[in-house]
Amino acid sequence: MTRTTAHRSMPASTPLTTTVASDPLLQLQNETAPPSGPGASRCLDHADELALGGIPVICPACKARRDWLLINQGRNVYVRCRCANEWLEPEITRADFNAMVNGQWTNYPTLDAAITDAGFDGSFGGMYLT
Repeated sequence: MTRTTAHRSMPASTPLTTTVASDPLLQLQNETAPPSGPGASRCLDHADELALGGIPVICPACKARRDWLLINQGRNVYVRCRCANEWLEPEITRADFNAMVNGQWTNYPTLDAAITDAGFDGSFGGMYLT
């Protein structure tokens, strides 16, 4: 009996692709996923005073002592005051920021939208809201 070496080839099946916009479950998973990736920014309200190395943080523009917005972008953490003054704070690491996050978040399309919604765009300068 002779053997044949020809193999039957099956047509390659194309994977079924579903876009996030057409699948409500994927859309919900995408909206509730924590921000990630190199371009992700995360914000955290910090109503209490911050003491770095035992020295309290004071806004150099308006002299506020509490009610901060901490912004994590990559390895950097920025502190933002209600007067819209913002500075890089090298004493706060990403690990410190992660330790302060409580696991609840709201996704915004841009960092500016998050800053405006939280009231740190300068419109509440000179006030403590918490």
